[in-house]
Amino acid sequence: MRIALAQINTTIGDFSGNEETIRSAYLSAVERGAELVVFPELATCGYPPRDLLSKSHFVDDNLKLVQTLATLVGEVGMVIGYVDRSDRRPGRTLTNSVALLHQGEVVARRHKSLLPTYDVFDEDRYFEPAESNEPVEFNGQKIGLTICEDLWNDEEFWQDQRLYPNDPGKVLEEQGIDLMINVSASPWQLGKHGLREEMLETYARNAKTPLVYCNLVGGNDELIFDGTSLAFNARGEVIGRGASFKDDLLMVDLHGSTAARTDVSEEQLVYEALVLGVRDYLRKCGFKSVVIGLSGGIDSALTAAIAVEALGAENVRGVAMPSRYSSQGSKDDAKQLADALQIRYDVIPIEPSFSAMKEQLSGVFAGRDEDVTEENIQARLRGVTLMATSNKFGSLLLTTGNKSELAVGYCTLYGDMCGGLAVISDVPKTMVYRVSRWINREREIIPWNTIEKPPSAELRPDQKDQDSLPEYDVLDAILDRFVVDCESAEQIIAAGFEEGAVCKVVRLIEINEYKRRQAAPGLKVTDKAFGVGRRIPVARKF
Repeated sequence: MRIALAQINTTIGDFSGNEETIRSAYLSAVERGAELVVFPELATCGYPPRDLLSKSHFVDDNLKLVQTLATLVGEVGMVIGYVDRSDRRPGRTLTNSVALLHQGEVVARRHKSLLPTYDVFDEDRYFEPAESNEPVEFNGQKIGLTICEDLWNDEEFWQDQRLYPNDPGKVLEEQGIDLMINVSASPWQLGKHGLREEMLETYARNAKTPLVYCNLVGGNDELIFDGTSLAFNARGEVIGRGASFKDDLLMVDLHGSTAARTDVSEEQLVYEALVLGVRDYLRKCGFKSVVIGLSGGIDSALTAAIAVEALGAENVRGVAMPSRYSSQGSKDDAKQLADALQIRYDVIPIEPSFSAMKEQLSGVFAGRDEDVTEENIQARLRGVTLMATSNKFGSLLLTTGNKSELAVGYCTLYGDMCGGLAVISDVPKTMVYRVSRWINREREIIPWNTIEKPPSAELRPDQKDQDSLPEYDVLDAILDRFVVDCESAEQIIAAGFEEGAVCKVVRLIEINEYKRRQAAPGLKVTDKAFGVGRRIPVARKF
């Protein structure tokens, strides 16, 4: 059988736009000789729809689209994910479903059994799980239809890490199938490519059954979907691999030869993911341009480089806002970056407004030394300047803080945290350096001086980040253990980290939850981001 895997980029709730995307991919696949065209999970309405599912007309429009698509489908079948209604009571009123369309009709419907609630997922909030699943018949073949998580519970692969007692993939295998199809909306993070491929390979090899996996591509809010659809023969060998971070129509012959694997660096993957996330966030939210504060530091430089790749230089405005503490080197670095990226570059000094604010507060602050208050005033004046620019020109303000800073609270509410999208808020500082060096692999785009100089907020004389923080390689290692692996301070110390550094970093992470709660949405690229997948109370004593 010749199958087309249509990894498409959908927008949540854009039923007319999604219909056109689906229709175009289907007709293209038909022209290329497909017998069956497979689309991702919830392709009709976009993923994840979250509480839009509580609106009955949202569900109705999605169901109407399924019927409309059925009238399009002729001899060449279509498999597509959608939201269905459940009549099981008691129980939730909706199901996460997949339909087989053929000859103008919906000939089969199957529903998702395993509903994830970990990390960014909350499917059990909305959907009723399927109690059973049976193969469907298509062109003389018995096909298993599964949805994403239903193939993420293989006993051999996961062993004691399994989250569910039942295995829908195994159940279908035992009923005898000629092909397994998995429609998916699996968000990307570092390490996901290899994990998925190994897991699906294990299933296909053990079941001795060809397997095709069609994944969503595109950015939706914080989540980035990479596509990278896969096809395996009955020996578990990869015979097709879709593009990563791009729309693709992957044509697969189940008796075809194996596909070569191209290794891509982590730095390139992070960069490509963030470019896609920025591009789609703006496009789907109705923005066309961005503004970025350029300090001459590495975080704003990386953010600007990503924005230019995503949107084009003509749609990116850099704004430098030097103060009395800004070094000439930093001012030069910001200008050099803007020139290399060929973006508009404005210089708006904050010294006049900073002096005015100090004078305005001099009576109230009389007799008190300058401290972090004056540092934050500078950051907030920059925030006001950038937001004014954003408002005046209709450009989205991108915040430039990295994950390491956000973790320990080295950011100012209503200052450098102002903005509509936190592009690198899930990128640790050590990875910021790695990606920046990767960007410069062929020519200098980010000034090498920016990459090599000691990082500094430049809010007081001779300030350096490492005046009050461990070296970033140490900080990021502690952060990974505490936030991602959920280790205690005692466990981290026992692993060989210096006690004072651990206690300080852990305390800073704990006391700054209130800041992170007010941060702009950030693009997720690691196992655990500060966002919808991490739900820590602000008011607590633990």
